[in-house]
Amino acid sequence: MYLPAFSLLRRQHGLITHAQALELVPHRGDVRRLVRAGRLVPVRRGVLADREVWDAAEPYRERPLLRIRAATLTLQATSYVFSHDSSSIVLEMGAPAPASALIHISRAKVHGDAVRAGIKHHRAPYVRAEVVQVAGLRLLDPARTALDMAREHGRAAGLAACDAALRLGVTRDELAEAFARMHCWPGSTVMRWCIEHADAGAESYLESVGRELVLELGVGVPHAQFGISDGRREAWCDLRVGRHVFEVDGLLKYPEDPAAARQVLRKEKERQDFLGGFKLGVSRITSYDCGAGRQAALARLHREQSDTCRRFGTSIDDLAPYVLPASQRRRSG
Repeated sequence: MYLPAFSLLRRQHGLITHAQALELVPHRGDVRRLVRAGRLVPVRRGVLADREVWDAAEPYRERPLLRIRAATLTLQATSYVFSHDSSSIVLEMGAPAPASALIHISRAKVHGDAVRAGIKHHRAPYVRAEVVQVAGLRLLDPARTALDMAREHGRAAGLAACDAALRLGVTRDELAEAFARMHCWPGSTVMRWCIEHADAGAESYLESVGRELVLELGVGVPHAQFGISDGRREAWCDLRVGRHVFEVDGLLKYPEDPAAARQVLRKEKERQDFLGGFKLGVSRITSYDCGAGRQAALARLHREQSDTCRRFGTSIDDLAPYVLPASQRRRSG
């Protein structure tokens, strides 16, 4: 890599615009050769990334963050803040599809929402108090971002964002204050629902989305992080309604190595048998169940939860000596 270009790449988080590369590399053909050789990777229109930086970046936050930074190198507007999926990614609040999400910015002076060159421009007024600076980027704060995610993507993503905001220290009252400035905007019903049902006990984006699925079942309000122990072994369940628990499984839970995957499955079977010993029913929820397989999953979960109620009832009063306090979960990490 040419030394001037290398220095600029370091200052710009491994990114360089095509125009900058043409200025710093002696010949126009050398830039094309660097791209063909894989030394520079196109990140968005007009912006390239150093191959080592791009390859080392984790795909669900670090690469999206590089794409957000790349947008700052090409945006012509000066009065904007990152919002919606982009601010949610920067704040580590999660997003429905971070690897392929559009870049989102909010501007006070723009005629309606529009997508241009992979950037969605929102005409959405904001107040100065809602603007924060994180990782060198100006963006909307967690409370406002959570409600924008609800408006943009609906209940599941909105609930996940509100859960994440609570985990970051935002209070429900602060969510309500942000909503008060947006109560007449489209999506107000979804925002209100997400604020009401938000729970900081959800430990991941997928857990929150799974909880929204359980809420749609209409069998009761699920309690997050239910712990139980027989004095020798303990188990923590993602969600519980009555005597039925719901476990939310991500794909990363299962190793690619067949032997390691069998070990994981064996431990899951032992864990499920342990829970069954307390007369608890168990359902499993996957990301597919929360998306394309939603209707089939709702029917299955209803059958499984109804079967538990029929066999064991709904009260857990008899389990009181075995139930672990939520504070113990926090201590155990």
